[in-house]
Amino acid sequence: MTQPLNRRALLSAGLLAGAGACTSSSSPSRPAAPPSSAPPSSAPFEPGDWASVRAQFTMPADRADFAAFVLARHPAPVREAVARHRAALDADPEYLPPGGDPDQAVREAAARYLGGAPEQIALTDSTTMGLALLYAGLRLRPGQDVLTTEHDFLATHESLRLLAERTGAKVRRVRLYDAPARASADQIAGRLRAAIGPRTRIVAVTWVHSSTGVRLPIKELARVVAEANKNRDEKDRALLCVDGVHGFGAMADGPGDLGCDFLASGTHKWLCGPRGTGIVWGRAWEAVVPVIPSFGQVSFDYFTMGETQQPVTAAYHTPGGYKAFEHRWAAKEAFTFQEAIGKDRVQARIQELATRLKSGLSSLPHVKLATPVSPELSAGLVCMSVDGFASPYEAVARLLDRHRIVAGSTPYRESLLRFGTTIMNTPEQVDQAIKAMAALR
Repeated sequence: MTQPLNRRALLSAGLLAGAGACTSSSSPSRPAAPPSSAPPSSAPFEPGDWASVRAQFTMPADRADFAAFVLARHPAPVREAVARHRAALDADPEYLPPGGDPDQAVREAAARYLGGAPEQIALTDSTTMGLALLYAGLRLRPGQDVLTTEHDFLATHESLRLLAERTGAKVRRVRLYDAPARASADQIAGRLRAAIGPRTRIVAVTWVHSSTGVRLPIKELARVVAEANKNRDEKDRALLCVDGVHGFGAMADGPGDLGCDFLASGTHKWLCGPRGTGIVWGRAWEAVVPVIPSFGQVSFDYFTMGETQQPVTAAYHTPGGYKAFEHRWAAKEAFTFQEAIGKDRVQARIQELATRLKSGLSSLPHVKLATPVSPELSAGLVCMSVDGFASPYEAVARLLDRHRIVAGSTPYRESLLRFGTTIMNTPEQVDQAIKAMAALR
């Protein structure tokens, strides 16, 4: 029986030498160094108390931060896990946490949070990496095309452009709505239905648009794709691929609930996981060719016995190589932290604060919301234009300098002022932001 592959097995197999790195001369069976103690939690964690949840983060006392979702702060359990793994790795570079394969422990925690099985989850460094691995690896037959939208981010558009360069596949874009604040589920689903062709293999969409804050009705879009797939052969079936980054960790639905085939997301935004971590969940991995060699069982078989096999699980799509393991392994605590609070409660809190913000901003004559007011088509992002400013950057600077409000702007040609209501915010901070926006004249 082949032994399971882990970091220590890779060291003993000499993979580090093959990569031009230095291997340890110590025995691979040497017991791991005991982890050093991590800094204590900032406060006791009571998941049912929002003040206690907020106390788990190192928050600035002199300002209200509505841009904390971009590269989120780590809550205390994640900080402590990172510190624990880092100290142990510094003491012994061959350290492995107790309890078996630490990557598998992360997959299992992610599967509990997402729904589904650990075998469906590949570990990545970011949403961008996940989308690149997915779109570079999906098999396309001659004549098959790709459908995406005008609203997707650079990571999707550029990955698909590179796919088209390599394969010659045609990539088409559909505009799902014209005025984002007035978008409707029927309009969005209808436009996608009209755009899917008989040879469309990939349907690439984004759950929550970072440009406008519109949250796509993915469940309805999944039904549209399912209709298009009737009577199609398996290799011709349209695959619904979702960039989930601004919904993942903010909304309660898992990919199984959404009905998509693949969902890629970083875990360092709304989930408040370690920086430089992400996942791809998939239920059709047999349609994807691995892009970066994995350090999974298939690699071990090849290097030890000269044998390999066709990858069929997400583990074989997890890029190999050496990572910031203290961050990757601490992702388990991020999933556990959110689970303790409850995904439904997290979604309700984020949308409650966003609705409160949109309601207050709607009464300001110099503010024009781009994000739908309805929680059915929005999440935690709130985007807007403000009269009297040449660019949103000026408004961002004014909010910070005069009102101690941290906001941001959307990274698009038509840039908007953007807020994000997270579990780190309070209703009082939302009211403070509305008052500050009212003073932006």
